[in-house]
Amino acid sequence: MPNTHLVIGHGPHKVIALHGWFGHARGWGPFTQHLNGQDFSYAFMDQRGYGGMKGSGGPYTMAQIAQDALALADALGWNRFSLIGHSMGGWAIQKVRADAPDRGRALVGLSPVPAGGVPFDEQGWAFFSSAAKDPGARRGILDITTGNRLGGTWLDAMVKSTLAHSDEAAVADYLVAWAKTDIQARVQGQSLPVLVLPGEHDPALGEATCRATWMTHYPNAQLDVLRNAGHYPMDETPIWLATVIEKFLAGVPG
Repeated sequence: MPNTHLVIGHGPHKVIALHGWFGHARGWGPFTQHLNGQDFSYAFMDQRGYGGMKGSGGPYTMAQIAQDALALADALGWNRFSLIGHSMGGWAIQKVRADAPDRGRALVGLSPVPAGGVPFDEQGWAFFSSAAKDPGARRGILDITTGNRLGGTWLDAMVKSTLAHSDEAAVADYLVAWAKTDIQARVQGQSLPVLVLPGEHDPALGEATCRATWMTHYPNAQLDVLRNAGHYPMDETPIWLATVIEKFLAGVPG
């Protein structure tokens, strides 16, 4: 059985979407309401330990996410597809494409983790590591990564959602996986179309990080900074995000 997932649309261009560290298949906010289901078919997958896959057990690794995404594509009968990844999911879509280069049509990274992972200092690592058990740390991370500018009601709702839709062990193990796994050698020079979308208020995975990593790895990559967004453009600027993504995907060769 494939991982639990949500399919939106019935169009010919197939797209698999992989969520971030605090996400799940039904946790993409208002963004999914603005997608074009006539031209595209989207499959939003739950990673192991999240959403409908809570209690599934691991392994909670990037390799397993990629394997599960390819198994989902097989189950849906999708031979070729584009990939959207948010944050941790941005790392994972690169692994999917590296494992099955003949199947991935294009990559779209939303405030995406680079293929080389993310360096942390000792204090930062301790803070992020504490998020597996500490709801306050999750709230702090959400606040920091959106530029300390969004209201407490949204932050509290996001914390409630991530606690309800994730296993503690998954959150702990995936942090190590996305921060400390390096596949730069496998993705360097891949010539497929790539769109990188950092938020202007994202302090960690913003424009500078994306230019130093994604834009040097993929020769055909283009970058568009999402104004008035931090790390969660699906919630912050959902209509514009859907518009930018689908304009790009519409131009991807079959």
